[in-house]
Amino acid sequence: MTDRRTEILTGAARVIARQGVRGLRVADLAAEAGVSTALIYYHFKDRAGILRHALAFIGDRADRYTAAETEPGPDASTRPPGPRQLLERTLLLEFQDLPEVRENSTAWGELRAHSVFDPELREELAAAGTAWAAEVAGHLAELCPAAPPGAVTAAAERLTALLEGLSVRWLSGLLPLSHARNLVREAIGVEASRLVSTLDAN
Repeated sequence: MTDRRTEILTGAARVIARQGVRGLRVADLAAEAGVSTALIYYHFKDRAGILRHALAFIGDRADRYTAAETEPGPDASTRPPGPRQLLERTLLLEFQDLPEVRENSTAWGELRAHSVFDPELREELAAAGTAWAAEVAGHLAELCPAAPPGAVTAAAERLTALLEGLSVRWLSGLLPLSHARNLVREAIGVEASRLVSTLDAN
């Protein structure tokens, strides 16, 4: 991705987080990114193109800060994290009191809310949501490898839905960060126990 495209998409994420999708105007985006409106249209053609690419950019940025935090440290003697720790870390990284994470989560929420009125954006978000749930399901499958795939998928869907709801409450100031993180940890424990109980039932 070129530097100009990155600057424009970074600006788009900021504007969406601050003003919502309906508040995203090309002139405002140009001012935010420090580029001309003509350059924005050159790269993205229209507003729908900006939104699609902004959604992908926000998802990629979340992947980057998540991957950076889950890479092993330089201390070779440190034990690699187990499946439960990896799952917790993956989910809890969405609750970091950092400007980039707050902006990313807020912009994602705005795009998700707007998708109610935008079928094309809804498809893009559904694909991103499916990929996110699949990543969580992968960690759950490692945690409980004998659990039925359907049960693992359902658990991943519940956890990601809970995380999205808690994220909105945290960002809105309705829920302290520490409490949101504790609720996620407790939910992971509940889902892990439920998966184990499916084995006992069989």
